[in-house]
Amino acid sequence: MKAAIIVEAGQPPVYGDFTDPQSAPGKSLIRVTASSISHVTRSRASGQHYSADNTTGFIPGIDGTGIDEDNQRVYFLLPDKPYGAMAECCVVDKTHCIALPDSLSDAEAAAMAITGMSSWAALVERADLRAGETVLINGATGASGRLAIQIAKHLGAKKVIATGRNSGVFDDLRLLGADVTIDLSQDKDALEQAFKNEFEQGVHIVLDYLWGLSAELLLVTAARASPDGMPVRFVQIGSVGGADIKLPGAVLRSSALQLMGSGIGSVAFPKLFKAIKSVLNTAPLAGFKIAVNTMPLADVSRAWAIDSADARIVLLP
Repeated sequence: MKAAIIVEAGQPPVYGDFTDPQSAPGKSLIRVTASSISHVTRSRASGQHYSADNTTGFIPGIDGTGIDEDNQRVYFLLPDKPYGAMAECCVVDKTHCIALPDSLSDAEAAAMAITGMSSWAALVERADLRAGETVLINGATGASGRLAIQIAKHLGAKKVIATGRNSGVFDDLRLLGADVTIDLSQDKDALEQAFKNEFEQGVHIVLDYLWGLSAELLLVTAARASPDGMPVRFVQIGSVGGADIKLPGAVLRSSALQLMGSGIGSVAFPKLFKAIKSVLNTAPLAGFKIAVNTMPLADVSRAWAIDSADARIVLLP
């Protein structure tokens, strides 16, 4: 079969021939219809993600959509190694498949599943969002952040604050449900004041997709400006803004700040899978929107090089 293959560690996948997968008891042989190039897929393929354990000779892609042996449209997660989702076929544990709603296209489902799971699991499983609370999304201009705005509002957030460097898309974020937008590219003093204004009014949850300097300033400001004793639940999800921060111990001692992560390892797999199922089943009814850029699987090397923050690239075999 044809597939995207990691043949050299740290290099983009190449399109080529790979041994056909074989079905087995308890497994589904999936004819893949769509697979997304998500941040976690890129990171695991390069060996840089904390959950990665392959180096070469495998097919990347942790999830996708396809047709199972019963001719049913499904979303699937974690194909059996060395077979990933970026191929014509793969083998998946039957318990890792979800029947797709008829009104959700293969490309939309592939783009939305992991993207939406990141915020759904963070809000439900880690932060325990309650109706009427305020959520700040740090890094909301990307595909994950845009979906996080919609999911937060759907789950009951009364106010959503969205941050990002691309102020040119702030109107789009407001249409998706953001009540306040904050430009991360402004100077430090202005940014700190903007954060301070919001935390003084009360921010219950922060979903952080960036880490780095913006997260550092958010944590310090939350500790200083939040009402006394108010527990801000800060959930760390991604680190595209930097791998490390400097965090004074006094930030944690002087506030009710609760610092936690959300992802593979911090949330049990059944709960992550439940979050994906919730996103896919809710999407048609709630009208979740995600920008999708479809490309042929044969163009995987070119697709891998595209830096598309606001749209999710989906490969079609």
